[in-house]
Amino acid sequence: MKAIKAKVPKHPNKQRLGRGFSRDELRKAGTNLAEALKLGIPIDPRRKTMHEDNAAVVETFLKDRKAASKPKKKPKS
Repeated sequence: MKAIKAKVPKHPNKQRLGRGFSRDELRKAGTNLAEALKLGIPIDPRRKTMHEDNAAVVETFLKDRKAASKPKKKPKS
């Protein structure tokens, strides 16, 4: 499983890696704080900003995670 990181805009054309995702970004992606901790998504409790790019990153991570956790169908014999 790959690690995901939040990006925080520093200047108009520059970004840096953040410590984790804000609560609003997690809420927008459709998960809560407890579920994010179980899945290993980093959370930064100090951040108050919400960026659409980070919410999209969390959404795709959740989709990939759910697709990988589905049981495979057994072939009928």
